[in-house]
Amino acid sequence: MAAELNHLRAWIGRTRTERELVSPRLASQLAATLDHESFPEEGAALPPLWHWALFPSIAAQAQLGADGHPQRGGFLPPVTLPRRMWAGSKLQFERPLTIGSVVTRTSHIVDVAEKEGRSGKLVFIRIRHQLEDDDGPLLSEEQDVVYKEAAASAYQHATSPLAPDRFTWSRTITPDPTLLFRYSADTFNGHRIHYDRTYAREREGYPALVVHGPLIATLLLDLLQRSLPDATIASFSFKAVNPLFDDAAFHVRAEPVANSNDIKLWAVNTAGVLCVDANATLSAPAASHKAK
Repeated sequence: MAAELNHLRAWIGRTRTERELVSPRLASQLAATLDHESFPEEGAALPPLWHWALFPSIAAQAQLGADGHPQRGGFLPPVTLPRRMWAGSKLQFERPLTIGSVVTRTSHIVDVAEKEGRSGKLVFIRIRHQLEDDDGPLLSEEQDVVYKEAAASAYQHATSPLAPDRFTWSRTITPDPTLLFRYSADTFNGHRIHYDRTYAREREGYPALVVHGPLIATLLLDLLQRSLPDATIASFSFKAVNPLFDDAAFHVRAEPVANSNDIKLWAVNTAGVLCVDANATLSAPAASHKAK
């Protein structure tokens, strides 16, 4: 594996620059997917994390791998481990994107690392994204993508870690194939674990369709914005801890951290197990904002 890792690390430093319109139609699609009653209009601010629907990996059908992702070896290194997941992100927000504007994203491969996990060998790819428009920087993000070995046995639901039992705001999400399909469509994500139940079970060993990690993270910030609609989010980070599936409801929850600008956020399944761990920092303490 050392020789392969050295080959993969040759991708460190690769850069890609893309430009895209922040489409009013795409913003409306995301609002509908997230179950908003009103849709943002051109000239309005794009809510945080909705930029993940921009700059999708577009490849011809013949260029897709068995998992529905573009075949490996382009901008991302050709990792041979078969299962791929978005492990987490850290973001700093400078200004909101404006619906109807043109945005540039510059992406860099900053690290390739091998680790050993519960499921065997793991390869982590860290990517730094920087978004800007004609007026300057908008946000910066460090994204971690993880590649895993094939499932060696039937999936075992995690029993730990347990999620906090104290929270100020909570919302119950009932995922279903339609929600997962719509978010996949919004983000042009062909990963079959989110819509192909047979593939998810038989090829990747999951018990049901997998809820997208970035969808869960977006629902967490969506909860915060519903609870504190006038708050400005300065930074956000999330880490996938355990997967969530479309065969059961889950909860997104949040709790302000006393005497700080921080908000603790998490997603928890019906067994009380922590699935996504996140943190947001506001531009001012939560107590200074009007809560719904």
